[in-house]
Amino acid sequence: MELMKPINISSTKLSSDNPFTAVEMGKLWATYVGNSMSNQILKYFLKHVDDDDIRILLENSLALTADFMKKIEKFFSDEDFPIPVGFSEEDVNLGAPRLFEDQFYVHYLKYASKAGLSIYAIAVPLMMREDVREFFIYCNKCTTILLGQINNILMDKGFIIKAPLIPVPKRVDFIEKENYLNGFFGEVRELHALEITHLYDNIENNITSKALLTAFSQVAKNKKIQSFFLRGKEITDREVQHFQDKLHKENLPFPSQIDHLITTSTFSPFSDKIMLFHKVDMFAIKIRSFANSMAVNGRRDIGLMYMKCLTEVTLFVEDGAAMMIENGWMEQPPKAIDRTDLTSN
Repeated sequence: MELMKPINISSTKLSSDNPFTAVEMGKLWATYVGNSMSNQILKYFLKHVDDDDIRILLENSLALTADFMKKIEKFFSDEDFPIPVGFSEEDVNLGAPRLFEDQFYVHYLKYASKAGLSIYAIAVPLMMREDVREFFIYCNKCTTILLGQINNILMDKGFIIKAPLIPVPKRVDFIEKENYLNGFFGEVRELHALEITHLYDNIENNITSKALLTAFSQVAKNKKIQSFFLRGKEITDREVQHFQDKLHKENLPFPSQIDHLITTSTFSPFSDKIMLFHKVDMFAIKIRSFANSMAVNGRRDIGLMYMKCLTEVTLFVEDGAAMMIENGWMEQPPKAIDRTDLTSN
């Protein structure tokens, strides 16, 4: 960039010869496992797609997951780091009947890409090894381009409405009264732009999550896991209703439900393992989304709403993780040295 003056640093502290830190290990590990899941799911989607534009979008997405995994495998190989098991062809049945309509794939790709971007964006400022930092910058750039393609298709094909329009301010104003924070009693102000942004974003994410939970509960083999998906669907439905109510009171539009994009098939294309991991992982990312929403919120009623959502989602993730462990499906991330164990031995 012409605006940025170069800083020439030749310090060996940035070199790829340095061992991974916990941060680099953790983020590379999580990125690999997440993309191995997406890789298998996208292969199934590509078996049942008719729209040529959506097919290209799926092919682009699949190519990115394979590329990211290949690059991480090189990092791990150079460090003698064991390649995570993640997910494989054993977790998908490519011959299973169609479970989703084409339109669903576009919503799903946005839902999953935003989750991936949240991991990559957080990783960049934490990476001290230049080669690993450049990798996550690359992941950010590729995923951002993909999201642009996704948004273009969503709008071009009329799959989603634009975010709400609000008036352009006529002047700069400062908040003068503490009642600006009101939400339950007294004079309650209108939603501001950042509150609207996160309500809209959470609706968009959660209607896709709810549709996916509908599909997973429809095809899950294990009854306990099926019940877990149904519980997740109920939680998500309540959340969507809360978020929609806030926008509806301001006469602002919001995305509509997409459950109708799930077919009536009850033949599972996915293993219970990959479906359970998927929802535990995405609900965990939902915690970050709600926390981000709270950080820019200025009304007490909205803050309390997000707090209640956080509590319920956190318990759901904990119960899902327990089920993963119970079934022997929870792969352990890299961990610190157990000094107590060393001492006792």
